Amino acid sequence: MVKREIFPLKGKKIFITGVSRRAGIGYAIAKQVAAFGASVIIQHYKPHDQEQEWGGDDLSLVFKGIKEELVDNATFHEYEADFLDPLSPNRLFNKIAEECGSVDGLICNHALSGSDGPLGELTAEMIDKHYTVNTRSTLLLAQAFMNQYDNQETRGKIIFLTSGQQQGPMPGEVAYAASKGAIAEIVLTLSDQLAERNIAINAVNPGPVDTGYLTDDNWQEVREKFPFDQFGKPEDTAQLISWLLTEEASWITGQVIHSEGGFARWR
Repeated sequence: MVKREIFPLKGKKIFITGVSRRAGIGYAIAKQVAAFGASVIIQHYKPHDQEQEWGGDDLSLVFKGIKEELVDNATFHEYEADFLDPLSPNRLFNKIAEECGSVDGLICNHALSGSDGPLGELTAEMIDKHYTVNTRSTLLLAQAFMNQYDNQETRGKIIFLTSGQQQGPMPGEVAYAASKGAIAEIVLTLSDQLAERNIAINAVNPGPVDTGYLTDDNWQEVREKFPFDQFGKPEDTAQLISWLLTEEASWITGQVIHSEGGFARWR
């Protein structure tokens, strides 16, 4: 038997998109991979958060929290990028290559939500904007990662985040569900090609996760749907994704993993 490494990502460089809020999933992932020994590279775009109900966080505190988890000689780099720009993914990877070198893992955590609606209220702009940020940029990031990865000894890792579109309806979020659903559906196709480059790719559906929006009244309304009597936390997603990045999970590819704590929509 092989003993488990204390720092299973030591020596790895992990790039995580959408890390701008301490209450968010991206922040939890960044802290966890740092605690596993990785060097951490993040992308953020604060103007997106400022447009949302929750507003923007203090990025200096976001950076500080991640740095506090770094192990030994691991490093931290941060970049701002707007994924509405089609050139952003390649431009970003070029910057990373110059300053950090090759990246071992990519987590596409970023997402655009809101500015959406049900059939009857959709506009072409709504659909295009969600597709551009959630789908197009994710595919271009995966392509850029593939083009820079050249390591036949250690498996590269790509992880997409979806939102459980196949598990139940998302009323009023047609553009969002369509854009995220595309990401889930393409993983198996991509896994076939990426295997030739020694890269594994999977998608994770975090399920319902409280990223700062859950009130006690909201919780009481849905509590019976959660058999463990608890709502999802960003750390739950971070622990799964961090494990998928390790060598222990190198045999897993082409999968959409639903991490929902038994969330029962039918109750």
